[in-house]
Amino acid sequence: MPKITFIGAGSTVFAKNLMGDILSFPELAEAHISLMDIDADRLSTSASVARKVAAATGANPTITTHTDRREALDGADYAINMIQVGGYKPATVIDFEIPKKYGLRQTIADTLGIGGIMRALRTIPVMLGMVKDMEEVSANGITFLNYVNPMAMNTWAVTRTSKIPVVGLCHSVQGTAEQIASDIGVPINEINYLCAGINHMAFYTRFERNGVDLYPLIRQVVKDGRVPNWNRVRYEMLTRLGYFVTESSEHFAEYCPYFIKSGHPELIEQFNVPLDEYIRRCENQLAGWHKMREEFEGDAPIEVHRSHEYGSLIIHSLETGQPRVV
Repeated sequence: MPKITFIGAGSTVFAKNLMGDILSFPELAEAHISLMDIDADRLSTSASVARKVAAATGANPTITTHTDRREALDGADYAINMIQVGGYKPATVIDFEIPKKYGLRQTIADTLGIGGIMRALRTIPVMLGMVKDMEEVSANGITFLNYVNPMAMNTWAVTRTSKIPVVGLCHSVQGTAEQIASDIGVPINEINYLCAGINHMAFYTRFERNGVDLYPLIRQVVKDGRVPNWNRVRYEMLTRLGYFVTESSEHFAEYCPYFIKSGHPELIEQFNVPLDEYIRRCENQLAGWHKMREEFEGDAPIEVHRSHEYGSLIIHSLETGQPRVV
């Protein structure tokens, strides 16, 4: 059975989803799940969740916890990265507050612009340390699955400095496809699509059902005035470029100079741009953490539903040889 190491396993909810996906496969039900985090308290909670996920899926994995990264990676076949270097405080707060002081507003600040650059500068050295550990202590043929932003910069850095195979992963492609399907009233399981681009900046070059182009239905959403309030930026870009972007409106608003302009506050209102959105998300997550922790560490079982993340599918295909398109 493969050994799968979760680096940053204290990201409990995300780890729960990925573990549920992995252990739902019979071929992976006895995998070694190695959980690593520098926060021992969060790591303990994630270990409790791992045991509950195993019970919910009927799996029988080996579950180990580690605060030492090399120990966690020793002999690993797969490593899944989900860290946040510097944490929400102080690092993410600084990414927002210093640019704001000089008039530069952001929504998410983790991919491009000053926020993305600073996040890359503090994250890349840590990731290079990870792959060095992998080269020295992991099993031959380890695969590195990276979920950490800024995805393009981080993954590029690893490919430039190591021969460890790395895949940069996100959920914007499949998540956006589901949103579009809802907007046009077509079941997502009937839709085929093709994307081109890099993480947080890709476009659906084809969006079809049974070979029939669905873009006319997507454009009709604009004509009918049915654009969701939270998605005005992307539909505006559709009218300008002709293709729908995979990334969310709050992300995309800060990737180009059209929406967040100094001296043009009316654009923020017109396109419903959520400035400081990531700050609000982090605050809400922190506020809900203690309640969530009580639920995770209590006696009640937890429900496990397969997520739309690609990570488990890649691992399963590499282990079994089953072809997949992601």
